[in-house]
Amino acid sequence: MAETQVAERDRGKQLKRPWADANLARWKSRMKLAVPRSTGPDEHRVALVPETCAKCKKLGLEVLVETGAGGGASFPDAEYEAAGASIASDASALYKQADAVVMLQAPSAGEIKQMRSGMILFCILNPLVRHELVNQLNERGISALALDMMPRISRAQKMDVLSSQSTVAGYKAVLLAAAQCGKMFPMMMTAAGTIKPAKVLVLGAGVAGLQAIATAHRLGAVVEAFDVRPAVKEQVQSLGAKFVEVQAPQEDAEDKGGYAKEMSAAYKEKQQEAVARHVKENDIAISTALIPGKPAPVLITAAMVRAMRPGSIIVDLAAEAGGNCELTKPGKTVVENGVTILAPTNLPSSIAYHASQMYSRNVGSFLQDLVKDGKIELNMEDECVSGTLITHGGKVVHPRVREAMGNSA
Repeated sequence: MAETQVAERDRGKQLKRPWADANLARWKSRMKLAVPRSTGPDEHRVALVPETCAKCKKLGLEVLVETGAGGGASFPDAEYEAAGASIASDASALYKQADAVVMLQAPSAGEIKQMRSGMILFCILNPLVRHELVNQLNERGISALALDMMPRISRAQKMDVLSSQSTVAGYKAVLLAAAQCGKMFPMMMTAAGTIKPAKVLVLGAGVAGLQAIATAHRLGAVVEAFDVRPAVKEQVQSLGAKFVEVQAPQEDAEDKGGYAKEMSAAYKEKQQEAVARHVKENDIAISTALIPGKPAPVLITAAMVRAMRPGSIIVDLAAEAGGNCELTKPGKTVVENGVTILAPTNLPSSIAYHASQMYSRNVGSFLQDLVKDGKIELNMEDECVSGTLITHGGKVVHPRVREAMGNSA
């Protein structure tokens, strides 16, 4: 080959090399997204399932999964590898490499110590109450996004982890009640005569409550439901239940974020009268009422429980926030005057496969909006980011959390 031809060939390579080097640098700069194994008690879910890992890879993220992370939800390591994820031998190896971490429950103090400053964390934080946890994350320099603070706007519905996990909880609550109840749910025409259907009262017609209504109705029970928001009456009725109305002055029952807020003393008095009457008439009561950042409202008093028929069942889905029943003991079963009070905690974990799948899809939808050229960008002009970002740059940046912590800085 002539010298001039060799020179032209080398010159061509030099012209192409900057483009190739730039792409190589971009590939090398892809953020590493870590999925550790859940360490909480009775936690079987995993934050990302293989199908979402594959989507994250297409976004330009490199996904690292701790070995065995999906085992409790029936997602083996081999499925993650097939989806393009890398398997880390343990949590320590995972955190050393990670730029961002996706978890279900908030990290423990030990896990926070393993995280590097500047790391991005996605998980359920409950930051309006867990102030010490917020301080630990802030001191460590973590940019923490509380997925449970996702604003209730149309665009964010596909990212709403509270709704997805509440759907699972509402469904499972009815199954727990059916297993404990001495009555069958549907009406049956038998040779031994007609069996009347069980009667179910659902307190709270949010996502969990609506799913409980739908599930109980599908099983054949006679269902009625109560909620402080008159606007949900149509939804309740569309699912085949009767709506229990409180004869009291109408109040705004939602805050600006679309979450329930505490009602006035006058309303609560009328509410208790209505609930007492209907609890006494039903075989099963499923309570789901929660107020973000505050203890769950007591809807079923001890006196109401004692007025219920022996054999009745209460399933308190608000147990982790103190409970809607005065006699609730979180995580335990209480029997009072023949009435069984179930207070399950972390109920979605008992249906780990689908609960993980739904949570993972929520996170994947959020990441799809955040990832640009293989990097997670936290744009505070995005309402979903500003609504969930709690700590960033060594500061508590969420106004409601700062207010709850008594810190306006």
